[in-house]
Amino acid sequence: MTQELSGSGTPTQAPTGHSPSALPARTSRIPRAGLLILATAGFTAVTTELLPSGLLPQISHDLGVQESAVGALTAAYAAVIVITALPLSRLLGGRMPRKTLLIVTVLAFALSNVLLALSPTLGLAIAARLLGGVAHGLLWSSMAPYVARIVPAHSVGKAMAIVFSGNSIALAVGAPLGTMMGSVLSWRTSFLVLAGVAALLALLAVRLLPPASDGDRDAAPSLKAAMALPGVIAVATAWPLLLLGHFALFTYIAPFLLAAGLPSSATGISLSVIGGASLVGIWIAGLTADARPRRSVLTAVALFLASFVLLPMLGGTWTGSLALLTLWGITFGAAGIYNQAAILRAGGEHKDAANGLTVVTIQLGIAVGASYGALALTTVGALFVPLAAAVPLAVALVIIYASRHRGYPAGPREGRPSRSPK
Repeated sequence: MTQELSGSGTPTQAPTGHSPSALPARTSRIPRAGLLILATAGFTAVTTELLPSGLLPQISHDLGVQESAVGALTAAYAAVIVITALPLSRLLGGRMPRKTLLIVTVLAFALSNVLLALSPTLGLAIAARLLGGVAHGLLWSSMAPYVARIVPAHSVGKAMAIVFSGNSIALAVGAPLGTMMGSVLSWRTSFLVLAGVAALLALLAVRLLPPASDGDRDAAPSLKAAMALPGVIAVATAWPLLLLGHFALFTYIAPFLLAAGLPSSATGISLSVIGGASLVGIWIAGLTADARPRRSVLTAVALFLASFVLLPMLGGTWTGSLALLTLWGITFGAAGIYNQAAILRAGGEHKDAANGLTVVTIQLGIAVGASYGALALTTVGALFVPLAAAVPLAVALVIIYASRHRGYPAGPREGRPSRSPK
């Protein structure tokens, strides 16, 4: 087992199977400026992904197409991630320095958003979104393995918390702010501003991102080898199930809140509460992911599940609703960090391929989640969508509990850590 995420060993200890020369030049401190660059890149990616949904009426009117047709901008973006994330990460990940790959990916976001803002037709807009989807898949396939190589082994969880805070800020602030800008000015202005942010990020990344260890490039990412590891399969199944449940309810939170008896104004407030609370969850995960990973992820997912089970009973009042939505946001934000650390740990020397696999399965989980939520909405009714969404969460909790020796082993402060297979 490598010790990049085991939490044991000293910060300067080389992972098993790699020579000391394979390590970054500095392993005794966290490169916070570089991590903030990556967090902002994640913010840009998630805002880019979500923004068409908020600006759908404006885009529809400007391009002269039905609103349902504009939905293709989101569908095409997700589909190309599923199709291209693994093959491109294998192709480029083994040939291009990791820092260079990240910079090129951020520039691709800038180009995609410029092309979208200048598109006179829906067809060209979809083509621009396809480029953004390719960049999105590459970013998330390469970012976590890169972070694992530029920080001390005992601080990977904390580093992931910093990087993934950009996702929650995008949900809580980025998408609403971009939507407001598009409503006041134009939808094209919103995407041009995003493009400018990405271009500036790329310039800053050249200076602030540290070079990552490329000493293990001889071992090309092997998806087959990664999938042969039981821990990888466990995490690559449980994590998407959590997202499936999350998006089954998140997508249809407005009809649920109305069915529960809250006013329509509760929807925007609720989304902000979930996004803001997820930042708290990420902070908590940053403090616990390295030392107590197993106990922490079990607690987070159990409380995540409890919030969904209780929502139909207690979500009809502002107090009950806001309390459970806060719990939902905290546990969802924390669970993402715990699972990101778990897949890198379980993947060992095949962590690049293992992480690429989860990028694909997560997108499938998100896509299926929206469809599953729609099915629940029409069969059991809006009020009981949270109970339907709780089912995949319960399955994920069982998988996590059963994977105590491989996918979700104990950490150094939870007794003797379990060893993953080599």
